[in-house]
Amino acid sequence: MTQPTSPTVVLVHGAFADASSYARVIPELLADGFDVVAPAVPNRSLIGDAAYIASFVRQIPGPVVLVGHSYGGAVITVAGVEDNVKALVYLAGYALEQGESLGELQGRFADSDLAQALVYTPFPIEGSTGSGTDVSVDAARFPAVFAADVEPELAAVLAVSQRPLAAQAFADAAPAAAWKTKPSWGLVSTADRAINPEVERFGYQRAGMTTIEVHSSHLVMLAHPKKVAELIREAVHATVH
Repeated sequence: MTQPTSPTVVLVHGAFADASSYARVIPELLADGFDVVAPAVPNRSLIGDAAYIASFVRQIPGPVVLVGHSYGGAVITVAGVEDNVKALVYLAGYALEQGESLGELQGRFADSDLAQALVYTPFPIEGSTGSGTDVSVDAARFPAVFAADVEPELAAVLAVSQRPLAAQAFADAAPAAAWKTKPSWGLVSTADRAINPEVERFGYQRAGMTTIEVHSSHLVMLAHPKKVAELIREAVHATVH
């Protein structure tokens, strides 16, 4: 009799953060005996970032549960069409429709506090005389907007170690929506000041996801790691047959 294969959990971080945003969730999952990887997302464009994560996923033998926080939700929406992806988990994330951009989805709802806290910085594009635009969060406003219920000392470190998001990522239209064919779970951060919680709810409801709500800041993985791990476990167990 063939033994069930436990999927690899792939944790995809969002904008203005890196894989260390999962630092408190990873030990929970490792303690369960799960295989876990948390790749670095380039944060250059939705199309390019999704292609990078898709290539990462393709090299994993066996099934995958793909987890995306914030902008990482948009990334897994596209990358999640890979054959070995068995489930999607969104954490305070964007669940885009096919052909929809981040800017379009956000534009349907009132701005969060993040909109007034963004900083725009030009950067050189290799092989081009033009420049791109990096988007980051004003470091002084980062703790309140992004991590209000995370320890102030940690929030201060996160504020000065951001991984910016290129503005192109807001404009790219999602070429696919994996939630149409893959079972999906979503977590709404109800005290989120970076993404309007209504944006999260709308995307999850449109996708017909299994949804939970947690009173949390945007960085729910650091503020409530056990609740996040519990949702991921639910998705993992649902994929093991």
